[in-house]
Amino acid sequence: MLVLFETSAGYAIFKLLDESKLSQIDDLYQEFNTPEGASSVVKLKNFFKFEDTAEALAATTAAIEGKLSKPLKKALKKYVSKDVQDQLLIGDAKLGSAIREKFDLQCVSNNNVQELLRCIRSQMDSLLAGLPKKEMTAMALGLAHSLSRYKLKFSPDKIDTMIVQAQCLLDDLDKELNNYIMRCREWYGWHFPELGKIITDNTLFVKIVKLIGTRDNASQTDLSDILPEDLEEKVKEAAEISMGTEISEDDILNIQNLCDEIISITDYRTHLTDYLKARMMAMAPNLTVLIGEHIGARLIAHAGSLMNLAKHPASTVQIFGAEKALFRALKTKKDTPKYGLIYHAQLVGQCSTKNKGKMSRMLAAKAALATRVDAFGEDVSFEFGAEHKVKLENRLRLLEEGNLRRISGTGKAKAKFEKYHSKSEVFSYPTAGDSTLDQKPLKREHSPDEDGQVSAKKIKLEDGVSDVTPKKKKKIKSEPQEEADVSQEVEPSEPVSEKKKKKKKKSDVQPEESEQLNETVEEPKSEKKKKKKRQSQMEE
Repeated sequence: MLVLFETSAGYAIFKLLDESKLSQIDDLYQEFNTPEGASSVVKLKNFFKFEDTAEALAATTAAIEGKLSKPLKKALKKYVSKDVQDQLLIGDAKLGSAIREKFDLQCVSNNNVQELLRCIRSQMDSLLAGLPKKEMTAMALGLAHSLSRYKLKFSPDKIDTMIVQAQCLLDDLDKELNNYIMRCREWYGWHFPELGKIITDNTLFVKIVKLIGTRDNASQTDLSDILPEDLEEKVKEAAEISMGTEISEDDILNIQNLCDEIISITDYRTHLTDYLKARMMAMAPNLTVLIGEHIGARLIAHAGSLMNLAKHPASTVQIFGAEKALFRALKTKKDTPKYGLIYHAQLVGQCSTKNKGKMSRMLAAKAALATRVDAFGEDVSFEFGAEHKVKLENRLRLLEEGNLRRISGTGKAKAKFEKYHSKSEVFSYPTAGDSTLDQKPLKREHSPDEDGQVSAKKIKLEDGVSDVTPKKKKKIKSEPQEEADVSQEVEPSEPVSEKKKKKKKKSDVQPEESEQLNETVEEPKSEKKKKKKRQSQMEE
């Protein structure tokens, strides 16, 4: 068996003399107590030395990543490929699999191999007799320093300190520009106050002040390069009738020097913005596409670094920058803030007031995912951020339109069914109620003495009322036949009323004697009515 042993000076290939020693691993350390015992177990076959520290660093970093380096390939081709029948004992399993794929060698890596390599390392000075100890120590120290620098050294595009400093400088420049422009407007406003009302853009205002100087030179100055014709005419007309005070040449020189400073700071700010955008696209492309370079840089600056921002949850990213409001709300037991720095993002700014909280929550969730992809991913592109930005824009459109649809399949099927098979209930207006023509007039109740006529009316018998007789109308008719018919119609109504009365009396469970009395009382009343009718008919 062959053993691959890695050192800071190069690769050593040992021959395991007694393969049975590998199985007796518990007593193996006793064999390596002395150099003679170590040489009886393993024997140095070949040693491939590194040319310089750079080659040693490349080989070591490749071994850490489980890859084959050029020195190792040369050593294996030269010394190991000839003995294909032997097994190669190696400490790293990943490196062993790479060697097996490349050279078709059988590699063994287990706990016994690790113990054997540990024993070889303890007697490395005696086993590698050709290398002096001082040279080995110097190589080990140089390689340790180089490897430490390599681990600490990141790609220049991944340094988030530049982004933090650039964003802080941009904020400072904005504050200084606002102060300078406010001072310039106030200073020049004493001489030409009308110009500040006509020109609202700060950059244009500063350029005009620098060009015209005093207002007396406005009519002779050509402003067509920076202003349209209508504004140029307004400025010149206002300069002729201005109510401002007169100032000296020294005053206008100092104002123009201030204008030069403002213009130079503005140009530098534009250049710094482009630099920040390029850095953000190189370091965090998905976060930049999703929320913009300025908001992303502010979040990174607030968290300290991109790695720190990636470790925060989405709920924390959402309220970054509103810590004072958060703790004040928790202290006073009021509503906590819904957004912080993320409020200035484009997607949140497009929302209405009622939807800003929802959109900031969704945007913070996607921004947290994008930050983790940028921080921990390899060969990162901005496709992830662009895809999620499209989703958020569609969601924003649904929120603003108010067309929140159900996502489940049953909901979609139901919506389609309702679309093609809608149930409509139509209520028509009753037009017949508008007209009162061809309708029978409602009968009005008359007293028996009114016009000598009595209206025939049906009387409803209420419960508990027994002695109620129906009122009958007196009708005046000319023909004798009709009179006979009326008498015939009136007579049978009496027994009907008597039957009803009897039924009521039975339901009320009254004694038989009271029924007989009531019948005897009603009979004379009905006879009197018949007599009255006969008399009225005779008179007619």
